[in-house]
Amino acid sequence: QVQLVESGGGLVQAGGSLRLSCTASLRTFSNYAMGWFRQAPGKEREFVAAISYSGSSTHYADSVKGRFTISRDNAKNTVWLQMNSLKPEDTAVYYCAEGESRYPTDEYDVWGQGTQVTVSS
Repeated sequence: QVQLVESGGGLVQAGGSLRLSCTASLRTFSNYAMGWFRQAPGKEREFVAAISYSGSSTHYADSVKGRFTISRDNAKNTVWLQMNSLKPEDTAVYYCAEGESRYPTDEYDVWGQGTQVTVSS
């Protein structure tokens, strides 16, 4: 069973930046799309960004377009989420997830434990 471990969360002031990392183990990471999701208190989990197996294709939620960048390095089994110009409404637990195919779809079958991001105003 593949494991996903997120890191890089923390407390940052509005306008600041954070970079989240997600490292996968045990399976061929490079075969699958990866995604980032977030869940704020009292809200449903929402899609943030996704990247295809090779990194050639990326997708973003409208709320983060132009501010967040997803990237991956298959040699390191790692996917990152660079978050710039952070806003208080970005506060949430962020999760990475492994897709079920090479290109992003709505199906993700393995999830990390999450990392907290808190943006103060």
